[in-house]
Amino acid sequence: MKLQQLRYIVEIRRQGLNVSEAAESLYTSQPGISKQVKLLEDELGITIFERSGKRFTGVTEPGRTVLTIAERILAEAENLKRACADFSAGDSGRLVLAATHTQARYALPVVVRDFIARHPGVKLEMHQGSPTQIAEWVLAGDADIGIATEALDQYPQLITLPVRQWSHCVIAPSAHPILQQPLSLQELVKWPLITYDTAFAGRSRINRAFERIDATPNIVLTALDADVIKTYVGLGLGLGIISALAVDEQRDSGLAALDASHLFESNITRLALRRGTYLRRHDYDLIELFAPHLTRRVVELTLQGGGEAYQL
Repeated sequence: MKLQQLRYIVEIRRQGLNVSEAAESLYTSQPGISKQVKLLEDELGITIFERSGKRFTGVTEPGRTVLTIAERILAEAENLKRACADFSAGDSGRLVLAATHTQARYALPVVVRDFIARHPGVKLEMHQGSPTQIAEWVLAGDADIGIATEALDQYPQLITLPVRQWSHCVIAPSAHPILQQPLSLQELVKWPLITYDTAFAGRSRINRAFERIDATPNIVLTALDADVIKTYVGLGLGLGIISALAVDEQRDSGLAALDASHLFESNITRLALRRGTYLRRHDYDLIELFAPHLTRRVVELTLQGGGEAYQL
C-alpha cells in the first residue's frame, strides 16, 4: 500500500468520481490512476468504487470506510511534514491565508504588516474568495487559515473560532434625505438598495430583517465587496448596506454612514482551521495578531476538544 494510492482514491471522490479530472488535478494519467486503484483494491480484498464498464459510479460501503481512513492517514502524513518543517526550517516556510475581500481590505492590513515584520522568512500568500470557496480551500489544504463571516461554521470538517462581532451600516450620499430622519426598515424599502451578493458578509441577516416585516427591498445591484458598493452609491444609484468594518471616513468622502445595528442581527467573523491539522509556530502567531483573545492555549484547547472553546 502506498500513500500515492490513497491520494488517488481520495481525489477521485473529491472530483465526483471523475477519474480524468482526478488525474488532471494530480498531474498524472487516467490509466495510471485506474491501475493503482485496482492494485489497492486487490491488496485490501475489497471493492472501493462501484463501476459501470470503466466508469466509477459510486462508493461501496467498505469503500466509504477505506476513504475515511485514507483521508486521516493523508492528513497525518501532511502533519508529519509540517511538524518536521516547523522544527528544522526555523522561521521560514509558507503560510496561505484565505479571506473575503472585506477582511483582506479592512481587517487584515495591519496584521499582515506586523506578521511580515515578525517573520520575514515566511512567505505569506493571501487568497480572496467567497466564504464557500474559503471553506473548500481550507478543507483541501490549499489554505492554512480561513477568515469569513458566512458558511465556515456549516462545515463539520472545520474547526471554527469566533473572532469578533460586527454590524451593518447604511451608506448614502452626504446630501441624501434619509440622513435627516430616524433609520428604519420601512424607510429603506422606499429606496433602491445596493448590497452584498447572497453568499457574502451577513447578507442572510439582511434578508431575514426584511422578511420579518413582510417587505421586499428594492435591491438594484449586488456586489462581492464593499468598495464596489460604495462606488455605485457615490454615483447615486442607491443606498448601500455594508459591513461597518468597511467604513473609512478618510477615503469615503462624499458619503455618510448610518448605524444599522438596530435593524439587522449582528454577525460574527470566524477563523477556520482544518480539523486535525498541525499548526506551526507562525500559524499561531498570525492567529493571535488577528485575534488577540485567540492565544495559542485557547486554540490548542479548541483543537483538542474538537469544538469551540472560546465564546464571544
